[in-house]
Amino acid sequence: MSKPLIMHMITTAKNLSPFDVNMAYDSGWDKCVPYTSIETDEVESIVQDAIFSRPPGLNKTGIFIGGRDPHKAIDMLNICKNSLVPPFTISCFADPSGAFTTAAGMIAKVENVLLKKFDKKFSGLKVVILGGTGPVGLTAGILASLAGAEVVIMGRDKEKCEKVASLCKEKYLDSSSKIFGAGNDELDSYIKDIDVVLASAAAGIQLVTEEQLKNAVNLKVAADVNAVPPSGIAGLDAMQDAKELEGSTSGALGIGALAIGNVKYQAQNKLLKKMANSEKPVFLDFHDALELAREYVSSK
Repeated sequence: MSKPLIMHMITTAKNLSPFDVNMAYDSGWDKCVPYTSIETDEVESIVQDAIFSRPPGLNKTGIFIGGRDPHKAIDMLNICKNSLVPPFTISCFADPSGAFTTAAGMIAKVENVLLKKFDKKFSGLKVVILGGTGPVGLTAGILASLAGAEVVIMGRDKEKCEKVASLCKEKYLDSSSKIFGAGNDELDSYIKDIDVVLASAAAGIQLVTEEQLKNAVNLKVAADVNAVPPSGIAGLDAMQDAKELEGSTSGALGIGALAIGNVKYQAQNKLLKKMANSEKPVFLDFHDALELAREYVSSK
């Protein structure tokens, strides 16, 4: 009798995300077992219980790390990796609140549009991320910065934004990276020089007005992960996919939440399948999510 594919799903929250459970089953995992309200120091024992209960090798077993805190998710992913006792191994995938795959979908879509429509890459461009202190925003900020952009993490609390930008630089970037924090009330002072706007604020909150959009004379691409009206960016529809923004004086192209969500879904599905099919242990995070998101976008 063939052993089932078992996914042990860890979250710091009190409930596991139904989205992640559905994704795991739909990508081929046979069993999904939840571990809720888990702290970092509990991860090692979960991993070792999982690896020692089956013969050496991967043995159709995986760990998924959810929750909401991207930094804690990465810490847990590293603990998973360091808890292995070869030849007893396991594969792990971190995607807290879907942030890694959502941010990867956003970045992959934007850079594809930049290249095809403007013959530009992220390198050297000015990028503002609205709602930038949340898990999707800060992950998108890291990925854009890694691609060479000058990034401003923007939110209601300037001090919090500055701390998030500093932490991202300390943990994932190098000293030459240009990533900063700013308050939402500073958007007007940035708007004329911005090349790309990435919106990841809470649903139903508009942060870029029609007037600001008119003043964004260098804007090339605007993307929003919010599918709930009103859009985070004036004139941007959730269904929009690289179509010109109504009211944009620069001819900027908009990418809506559903266009991004499709890429996010494909990336997460492919990563879950990669865990199931890999012959060696893999440890997957936002870097891997972006790689697969890029592959999917470039194939369309």
